[in-house]
Amino acid sequence: MGRVMAKSEIGLIGLGTMGAALSLNIADHGFAISVFNRTTTTTHEFHAEAGTLADKITPTETPEDFVASLASPRAIILMVPAGEIVDKQIAALRPLLDPDDLIIDAGNANFRDTQRRAETADKAGEVFLGIGVSGGEEGARFGPSIMGGGPKAAWERVAHILTAIAADYEGTACATWMGQGGAGHFVKTVHNGIEYADMQMIAEAYGILRDGMGQSASDIAKAFKTWNNGPLQSYLIEISGEVAAATDPKSGAAMLDVILDRAGQKGTGRWTAVEAQHLAAPIPVIEAAVAARNISTAKPSREEGEAIFGAAPQPLDGALTLDDLEGALIAGKIMCYAQGFHLLNNASAEFGWELPMPEVARVWRAGCIIRSSMLNDMATALTETPDTNLMFAPFFADKMRDTHGALRKVVARASEHGLTVPALSAALSYFDMMRTARGTANMIQGQRDFFGAHGFERVDGGSDHHGPWGS
Repeated sequence: MGRVMAKSEIGLIGLGTMGAALSLNIADHGFAISVFNRTTTTTHEFHAEAGTLADKITPTETPEDFVASLASPRAIILMVPAGEIVDKQIAALRPLLDPDDLIIDAGNANFRDTQRRAETADKAGEVFLGIGVSGGEEGARFGPSIMGGGPKAAWERVAHILTAIAADYEGTACATWMGQGGAGHFVKTVHNGIEYADMQMIAEAYGILRDGMGQSASDIAKAFKTWNNGPLQSYLIEISGEVAAATDPKSGAAMLDVILDRAGQKGTGRWTAVEAQHLAAPIPVIEAAVAARNISTAKPSREEGEAIFGAAPQPLDGALTLDDLEGALIAGKIMCYAQGFHLLNNASAEFGWELPMPEVARVWRAGCIIRSSMLNDMATALTETPDTNLMFAPFFADKMRDTHGALRKVVARASEHGLTVPALSAALSYFDMMRTARGTANMIQGQRDFFGAHGFERVDGGSDHHGPWGS
């Protein structure tokens, strides 16, 4: 009689970079996992290269074999490209599954797709989770940040696995349930929007160091290393220093000096900007970062502009110091996160998610791309003053008092010398608008009433008033 194979506790479909890394992470934590990939050779190559973890991994060649290899009720993670492919994979799986079998989309899905899939599953009496996973390949392999969305009971069915494989911050797993439907994928989207902004502000500081201060890549690396030992300590500052320090093995030049200045994007930053407009949540730093990436791709037009108007960057001649830049980055970072959490608050109210804001900050403390020493203080601030803009929380208000002068100085000097700082400029404008009790929107309301009779509120009370300019 042949040996009866034990069934796997969880399955995963899609052995690309992230799927393969996540599968190894699951096996590494002692969970038996079945895997399936559309290309069978990929499945067997993955299993063959799994080394000592191979015994925990069951490779399968057909969807039927894959489903049969899983213990009931089944739990299946999808790590396939976002969009239509996810819908096709779900449609192919459902006829093979029982109603209480759980499908988990762990890809970079648009939260609106996750909302739709969750509603479809609920109406059919089926179970679906959408989870955001951040940390890139290394995070997926050794501990990502995980943001869950969907029925809480479904999350709890697999929480022991997801918390085990997640990053650990001082004994706390960076994985939690965020809310119903697309809540997890929305939190991941905002994470990526903040990531865009943080990266852009770092790039702007790099540009000032390079073009304004005439520093070499190796000198710039030292500046980032210094900053990473202070309030700016974070994964992105750390790797920016490593990128600046690297040498091109082909030419021997600094690696940064041979990389074309044209940045790609997967679209999550753009999604953040679009949803912010729908939710009336101002996120100008993130929007500036998305716009900067778009402009970066227009290199021929930028070259044409330089030929017509001359090169923009001019030396600063000692107008700024490294301390000025550090202070500007601290202030910009606070503005960026304040906007991100404001957006999350608006989404939580709009979609009835009751997002656990302090937990969002805690989940981001390790494993994810935006992990930063500031997030612990943000979690505390969001606990102590949950209904307050993060920049008004006492700890961060003190930080802004200390650093907004540096931000203003950097933006002013950079602008005077033609150094581009769109995200830092947006951070400064947001700060100034948020501390201006009497703004200028009264002029806009007067204009709207003049050409469209839209009415306005008066400072002495009442609404729906009209001006003396006639109908």
